[in-house]
Amino acid sequence: MSRVRRLGRPVSYAAAVAVLSLAASGCVTVHGEREVVRTATRPEAARALKDFLTAYNKADKAYDPALNASRVTGPLGAINQAGLKARHAQNPDGNSHHVPLELTDVSYAIPKKAGWPRWFVADALANRKPDDYRWLIVFTRADADAQWEATYLNLVRPDRLPELRKDGDGHVEPVAVDRGGLAMAPRRLGSAYTDYLKSGGDAFAPGPHTSQWKAARDRSGKRLGLAVQYIDQPRNEGSFAPVGLRTKDGGALVFFSTHHYEKQTASKGLNVTVQPDVKPLMRGEAKQSITLERVSNQVALDPEGTGEVSVLSRMQGLVGAKGE
Repeated sequence: MSRVRRLGRPVSYAAAVAVLSLAASGCVTVHGEREVVRTATRPEAARALKDFLTAYNKADKAYDPALNASRVTGPLGAINQAGLKARHAQNPDGNSHHVPLELTDVSYAIPKKAGWPRWFVADALANRKPDDYRWLIVFTRADADAQWEATYLNLVRPDRLPELRKDGDGHVEPVAVDRGGLAMAPRRLGSAYTDYLKSGGDAFAPGPHTSQWKAARDRSGKRLGLAVQYIDQPRNEGSFAPVGLRTKDGGALVFFSTHHYEKQTASKGLNVTVQPDVKPLMRGEAKQSITLERVSNQVALDPEGTGEVSVLSRMQGLVGAKGE
């Protein structure tokens, strides 16, 4: 049996919390704040998670994106809000099969850093399949007047989670997005990943989110009667910025996001199929082609020195479409 490696210490609070579906980690100085401090206390982190999950469950039950719009941002926000919009269009009376998502065995990885924005990672089990996977949720707070918002969500097998480097108080160490000494600086991961999807290479270890996904896309481009083109872009700005934590072995656990466009063009005399969940997010009419727009967020192990980056998890969602 493999030993589960937790991202932080277990945190208990009165009731089990229920729930769900960035900022540069370098030192930033805002309003003259230069002192390196913990980004949140553990009670603050627990409250942020509880508030987020309460809002998420309300939105999921009603299929109403407005009910949790203030609690999500970044790649998770884009995916969540578009998904709720699409489901509401198909089910205007709400989610008749709603079961509140519950998170248990919660721990927190809280770094110390200067200035804003600030962030931390919640690590938990959920009452959803696949069983036993750890749910990693990154929370970001833009400034002293802002509230905590969830920006990243990834599901990772517990035996693949690394041990994080901690100080004497149990706080984890953030990794600056331009940090050297790693196989790849966190800010470069998005562009390297999109380059890999186009041309391949040896920057990333083989797996379901790298070699297998690329192979599936390459096969899709050769379908009879349908031409498929892909455009992939990194996302590094604002709440889509990568977030990194130093691992005990000197590497980094990095969350990063990407943007993907898939254009499907039917041969003359054939029609493009538009799925029901696409129609509510589509502009124009799909007479001959449709372009699907997706946002994806990944978490990866970036080794110290040299070596292949391992993508541990990828969560992707449709956020828009255009018919032509």
